[in-house]
Amino acid sequence: MLKPQQKIALYMEGFMHSDYGKMGLGVVRYLQNPIVGIIDSQNTGSNINQEHPIDRDIPIFEKLDQVIDRGAEVLLLGIAPSGGKIPNSWLPLIEEALTRGLSIINGLHDPLAHRFAKHIHDSKQWIWDVRVPQFIPEIASTRAAQLTNKRLLMIGTDMACGKMTAGLEVYRWAKENQIDTGFVATGQIGITLMGSGIPLDALKVDHACGAVEQMVLNQKNHDLVVIEGQGSLLHPGSTATLPLMRGSCPTHMILCHRADKTTLRHPESIKIPPLADFIALNETLASASGTYGKPKVMGIALNTVNLSEKEAQECIAHLESELKIPVTDVIRFGVEKIVKAWV
Repeated sequence: MLKPQQKIALYMEGFMHSDYGKMGLGVVRYLQNPIVGIIDSQNTGSNINQEHPIDRDIPIFEKLDQVIDRGAEVLLLGIAPSGGKIPNSWLPLIEEALTRGLSIINGLHDPLAHRFAKHIHDSKQWIWDVRVPQFIPEIASTRAAQLTNKRLLMIGTDMACGKMTAGLEVYRWAKENQIDTGFVATGQIGITLMGSGIPLDALKVDHACGAVEQMVLNQKNHDLVVIEGQGSLLHPGSTATLPLMRGSCPTHMILCHRADKTTLRHPESIKIPPLADFIALNETLASASGTYGKPKVMGIALNTVNLSEKEAQECIAHLESELKIPVTDVIRFGVEKIVKAWV
């Protein structure tokens, strides 16, 4: 639905500096469409490059009128909260945006199309509920294991620890280096950026592996396929890792981890085990005692956003010494270190 030159406005009211703002920040960092402004009354007058280390000039406004005046054609809801529910306080603005002629991109579990269709008055308008599955897959049957390409799966110690970012940075690096690469989007941000994918957390459990498998098979002609990670084996609220493993039959994995965390963000009562043990757990589960090959964790994408650069370098050096695999912060220092030796 989204055309390459359509002008985007992001709605991030109250979530500019929240982990739930990752939808908007992911779009700001990677979407190629022109973004004319961000709506967030708490940071009015600022710019995204003043609020986050993102090299893009996008002003922040208080009201919808201001982004419409700048030519906004599509309003993108820029949050991804746990549970995926749209805040009730956002509903009047969504109605106003549609009435004013804008289209809507909604990455939350709450679908809008059936509730707000009556507010669309132009045949060119649309509502894209990104998390609505577009097909019912067959039951998975390890067909991905028969492929001869490399399949790179992002895994993580927690939710929102950088799996999508690491995957997109690897994808961008590979494309820039003329490596024939595909990307399997499994969450709302990746689907928005790629224009296709599977909302893994909106699929029935029995369908999840088959959906991943189908998307990987769709990319079978690429030398490298990057599979966007979701959830974590550690998290009690996540069932995403196993269908990703079984559906994609990965040949390689990258572990994503927040450097400043020793527990999950929520619940904090769950401690993150030594990374060597967690890597062994993921490798063992992905392999299933050799049934699915011998996929290995090839590096760590370390999220050091809350560390100084000196602290980040020290943490990276410590983990490389301990684990004997390359470690990098993909935003601060790039991805080349963790991919160039085997891609």
